[in-house]
Amino acid sequence: MNYVVTPVASRLTGLSVDLLREWAVRRALIPADGQPCRKGAPAQYSWQTILVLRLATTLHRQFRIELQGHKDLFDSWRQTLKRTSFIALSGRRIAFYGNDRWELLGPGEIPGDGEDVLIFGLDQHLEVLREGFGLPSPTRREGQLELFPVRAVRDAAVASAPSPTAKAVGR
Repeated sequence: MNYVVTPVASRLTGLSVDLLREWAVRRALIPADGQPCRKGAPAQYSWQTILVLRLATTLHRQFRIELQGHKDLFDSWRQTLKRTSFIALSGRRIAFYGNDRWELLGPGEIPGDGEDVLIFGLDQHLEVLREGFGLPSPTRREGQLELFPVRAVRDAAVASAPSPTAKAVGR
């Protein structure tokens, strides 16, 4: 598991270092994955925690939602993300219904029953995380990684095939 330290987490979340520490340590809204071992040492954050921090930042800045009452929501997001691969999140969205009720929507899925809902697209956040953590870029929506470049297979097949001039020489 890769972790980033507080200054990098600050850059990836768009939060100041002070506000990040406020949310992660003082108010413990979204705690760091690795707490500092001594005073002055940086905390450590996983990509899942950074994603939750980015979503919380969107709730706070764009929708002016007070975050303290949604600590259980953030904990639930973190637990689900810990069981979900980075690549599997590509093209997905989070539907937030309020009262800490939410669901992860797949591509093309719509939230149920015409309820009021806030929908967070994850792809823009995943792109920042991919660059910040050096994570793989999904090549297909199903989450299948490219095992080897197709071009290399074709080049190898062409190289192993007998050339037309070789046939003429062999006769």
